[in-house]
Amino acid sequence: MKIFGFAGYSGSGKTTLIEKLIPIFANEGFEVSLIKHAHHYFDIDQPGKDSWRHRKAGAGEVLVASGRRWAVIHELSGKAEPSLEDHLKRLSPCDFVFVEGYRHEHIPKLEIHRKAAMSPLLFPEDPHIVGIASDVLLETALPQIDLDRADLIAAFIKKYFGIYS
Repeated sequence: MKIFGFAGYSGSGKTTLIEKLIPIFANEGFEVSLIKHAHHYFDIDQPGKDSWRHRKAGAGEVLVASGRRWAVIHELSGKAEPSLEDHLKRLSPCDFVFVEGYRHEHIPKLEIHRKAAMSPLLFPEDPHIVGIASDVLLETALPQIDLDRADLIAAFIKKYFGIYS
């Protein structure tokens, strides 16, 4: 699995970009999975549903399955948050794993920078940033790609891994 990250501050457009990239890769026959790190409390369970009730009753894991999808909800119950490496081991084999968040991980990353977000740049401090997708030209020797050109960004990622199409 080829692991590639997307780093940037909230509001920079990471999710929107990834949402455009996944179909490009899928249409070329690549299987893509995604790991997204949430910096806040989140819940994929609905209050009152059976799975929620079982989890609230104390189940450490609840697996919900249907003919269309399945999901595991795992309660940490005060234990340390698993690492990105731990989560990667849980995924089924695929061609690419896109990682949103996990900004401090030692994986190749594309920095997403939007001028309107007025956020500082990450690349000067992160040697794992291999390129920048932005809506403004920046002073750097790193490769830069127009944030609105998902096709060029997809080509950049494939080229990074030595895949030419």
